[in-house]
Amino acid sequence: MIKGYQSDILKIYEAIREESAAELLRRREEIEKKVPRTLEIERQIGKLCLELSMSALKTIENREEYISNLRNKITELRIQKSELLVSHGYDMEYLSHRYRCDKCNDTGFIGAQKCSCYKQLLVDLYYKNSDLRDMLRINNFDTFQMDYYSQRRAEDQPESPRKNMEKNVTRAWSFINNFKSSTENLLFYGNSGTGKTFLSHCIAKELLDKGVLVVYRTAEEIIQNLRQIRFDNDSQLEDLILNCDLLIIDDLGTENVNDFSKTELFNLLNKKLLKGKKMLVSTNYTIEGLSKTYSERITSRLFGSFTLCKFYGDDIRVKNNLTKMRQM
Repeated sequence: MIKGYQSDILKIYEAIREESAAELLRRREEIEKKVPRTLEIERQIGKLCLELSMSALKTIENREEYISNLRNKITELRIQKSELLVSHGYDMEYLSHRYRCDKCNDTGFIGAQKCSCYKQLLVDLYYKNSDLRDMLRINNFDTFQMDYYSQRRAEDQPESPRKNMEKNVTRAWSFINNFKSSTENLLFYGNSGTGKTFLSHCIAKELLDKGVLVVYRTAEEIIQNLRQIRFDNDSQLEDLILNCDLLIIDDLGTENVNDFSKTELFNLLNKKLLKGKKMLVSTNYTIEGLSKTYSERITSRLFGSFTLCKFYGDDIRVKNNLTKMRQM
C-alpha cells in the first residue's frame, strides 16, 4: 500500500467514531431533559450488570438462583427502558451506539482482517488520487458503443475497425481479469478519436472498483509531475507515481519533448518495469512516429515490454458532434 493511505483511513475511522460518540451524547442530553427516568433505569441496569460480573469473584449461596434473579431484573429494566422510549415517540435503540458498519464497529478490522468498509474507503481514496472520478461516470463499459466502429474494411486495413476494436476490448478485459497475476503492460496507438482514451477510462474504472490504485496523467501532466519530483523533492508524489498499481499515461507525444522529458520518461518507465508496477500508455503516434520522436532506450521499453494495441477508424468525436448538430 502507498505510504499514508493506511494512516489516512485510520484517521477517517477515528473521525467517524468521534462523530458517532458526539451524536450519542447529544441524544442522551435530549433524553435527560425529556425522559430523565430512562437514564435512571439505564444506571440501574449498569449497576446490576456490574454486580453480575463481580459475582464470579464472590462466594455466594444459591449462586444459580442469585444469578438468575439478577438477570431477570436486568431484563425487566431493559424492557421498561424500551417501553418508556417508545411511549415518548423514540426508537427503542435511541440510546444505543450507532455504527456506520456493524460488522467492524467502525474500526475497519474484524480481528486481523480488513472489513469490507475499509476496502471501500480505500477505493474512494484511490478514486480521489486517480483524478478520474467525474470522467468515469461517463466513460465506462456501460456506455461503450461498438456501433461507432465501421464494419467496412479499408484496403489498407487488415480487418474492419469494428473487428479490430472487438479484439482491443477483449484484450482490455483480459488485462483487467488477470491484473494481479500478469506482468502485462499496454500500449494503445493509432489515430486521434478512435477510442484509446475511452477504453483506458473503462479499464481504470473496472480496476478502481476492484480496489486497484490507478493513477491517470496526460503526457504533459506526467512530465510536470516528474519535474516536481526532481526539483521540488516531492517524495509523496514520487511514491504515488512509482508505486501505484497502474499508471495511465495518455496522449504520449503531446508533451514538450526535450532532453529533460526524454531522460525522466525513460527513468520512469524503467523504474516501473523493475518494480513490476503496470502501465498503460496511449499515443496518436504510429510505431514509426514513436521511433523518430523518442530515444531508442524509451522505444525499446515500449515495444519490448508492452502489448501493442492498434486503433483505427473514423474519428468518433467528429461523428458524435455531427450527430448532435443534426439533432439540433
